[in-house]
Amino acid sequence: MPGVSSFRSNLFRSVLGASAGLLAAFAALAVAALAAGLVRPAAGPVTVVGGAVIDRTPAAVKDFAIRTFGENDKTALRLGILAVLALIAVALGVLALSHRRAGSGGVLLFGAVGAAAALSRPDSAGLGDALPSIAGAVAGALALYVLASKAAPGPVPESVRVPVSAPVSTPADADGQDDAGGWNRRGFLTAAGVTVAASASAGALGTFLSGRQGQGAVASRAGLILPQPASPAPAVPAGARLKIPGVTAFTTPNSDFYRVDTALTVPKVDAGTWRLRIHGEGVTRPRTYTLDQLLARPLIERDITLTCVSNEVGGPYIGTARWLGVPLADLLEEAGVVPPSRGGEADQLVARSVDGMTLGSPVEDLMDGRDAMLAVGMNGEPLPFDHGFPVRMLVPGLYGYVSACKWITDIELTTFDAYDAYWVKRAWARRAPVKTQSRIDTPKPFARPAAGTVVVAGVAWAQRRGITRVQIRVDDGPWQDADLAAQAGVDTWRQWSYRWGATPGGHTITVRATDGTGQVQTERRTRTIPDGASGWHSVFVTVT
Repeated sequence: MPGVSSFRSNLFRSVLGASAGLLAAFAALAVAALAAGLVRPAAGPVTVVGGAVIDRTPAAVKDFAIRTFGENDKTALRLGILAVLALIAVALGVLALSHRRAGSGGVLLFGAVGAAAALSRPDSAGLGDALPSIAGAVAGALALYVLASKAAPGPVPESVRVPVSAPVSTPADADGQDDAGGWNRRGFLTAAGVTVAASASAGALGTFLSGRQGQGAVASRAGLILPQPASPAPAVPAGARLKIPGVTAFTTPNSDFYRVDTALTVPKVDAGTWRLRIHGEGVTRPRTYTLDQLLARPLIERDITLTCVSNEVGGPYIGTARWLGVPLADLLEEAGVVPPSRGGEADQLVARSVDGMTLGSPVEDLMDGRDAMLAVGMNGEPLPFDHGFPVRMLVPGLYGYVSACKWITDIELTTFDAYDAYWVKRAWARRAPVKTQSRIDTPKPFARPAAGTVVVAGVAWAQRRGITRVQIRVDDGPWQDADLAAQAGVDTWRQWSYRWGATPGGHTITVRATDGTGQVQTERRTRTIPDGASGWHSVFVTVT
C-alpha cells in the first residue's frame, strides 16, 4: 500500500534524524565538559544556562520549586534543561536531513546562547568562560552535519536498482546503501559509533579534569586544623535534649543540615588562596584577610539555629549547629565601621560569594552585641563544602537570605538606598528578622496512633528572643500548655512535648508558641514571600 509505505518511510527518516540530533547533542555536551575541565568547571553550558535561568525566574516560581522539589530543586532544573536540549536536538536533527547547514547552524546558535550566559554570570572569569559553550557547539554542529549527510536520502547505486518487473525487496548493497530509505546505513552507523566513542572519551576526560581542579580545595580542607575557641560555647543543658522518638535532634548533623542556595555546582575554594576583602562607605581602614589570619584571631563558639526564609509553616529548612568563627563586629570595628545609631555612614553590609551571590545585612544588627560571625567550623569540623568552606557568614535572628553568605570573599559597606542585593531585586524584603514559629514533629500528618496517651512533641524558635511558652490545641478545644525542654539560649530552637489523652476518631492538633517578649505566634497565614511564612502548624491524625 503506497500510503502505508510512505508513512513508514517518513517515520524511519524522522527516527534517523532524531538519532543524529541526539548524538550531536551528546557530542556537544561532552566536548563542552572537556573544555570546562580545562578552563573552569563552573563554566560548563548546563551550569551557566541553569544559573541564568535561576536568576531570571520569578520569586514565586522559585518558591514553588523549593516547596515541590526541596533540596533536589537543582537536580530537577538540570534534568529540565537536558530534557529541553534533547527536544531541540531531535528537531534540529530532523531539520538537518533536508537542510544540513540550517540544522548545524541551529546548534551553533545554542552555543552562542551558552557563551552569552557564561559571560553574563556574576562570577564570570572573562572570555575563557565562553570557550566550553563554543567548543561544544562546534563539535555538535560538525557531528550533526556528518551524521545527517549519512542519513539523508541519496541516489541508489545502479547495481541495486530493482527493475519494475522484479519482485519487491529492500536489500542493502555491499557498500551499505539501503534502497528502502536511500540512506548510507554502514556510513551512518560508523559515524554514530565514532561519535559515541569520541564523546564518551571527551566527557570522561572532562570529568577527570574538573575533579582535579577541586583537589587543592579538598586537600586544604582535609589538612585544616581548627584552633580552640577563646570563648567556648556554653554546655547544652541536659534537659534541652528530649528523648522522645520522632522529635528533631537538638543538634543537626552536618549531613542532615538543610541546603538552599542558587549554586548548581558547589564551589570548591582552596583555603590557601582564599581572601576576604572589607571595604566601602565608612571603612577608614580597608582590610584583606587570609584564612590563616582569621584563624589566628580569638574565635567564638556558639550553638545557633539557622532558618531559611523559604521554610513553609511546619517546613524542614531549619537546623541547629555548633559554629566556630570570628566575631564579625570586631572585624568591622577594626576597619573603622561605625553603626548608624552612632552616626555611621553605612547601614547595609553586602556580602559577596565566590559565585557572585550577594546578601545584604543591616549593619546595626551586626554590631548590636549578638554573635554575628564569619564561621570557619561547624559541629567540630571545618565547614563542609556544601555549607560554605572555607568561610561563611551567619547572623543569629536573621533569615539566611539576608545574613548567611556561603563561600564569602568580599564585604562591602554601603546603604540600602544605594544597593539592592540579589534577593531584594527579586521581590524579597530588605530586612527579615526570623518570625516566631513552632512545629509538630510527632505524630506525623495522617498518622494512626492507638487510643490512650499519645506524646505530641516538636520544636519552636524565635532567635534573639527565645521561647517561653508552647501551647497545644486539639480540634476546637482549649489551648493547653506543653512541657518545655530546658532553654539552651535565645539563639537556638527549643524542644517541647505534650501528653495527649487521645480518643478514637479523626483529630486536628495545632501548636503555637510565645516568644521572650510575650508575643504570641500569629495565626495569620502568609506565604514565604516577601519576608518569611507565618501561621500555626497543625496535623491531622486518626486515632484507632
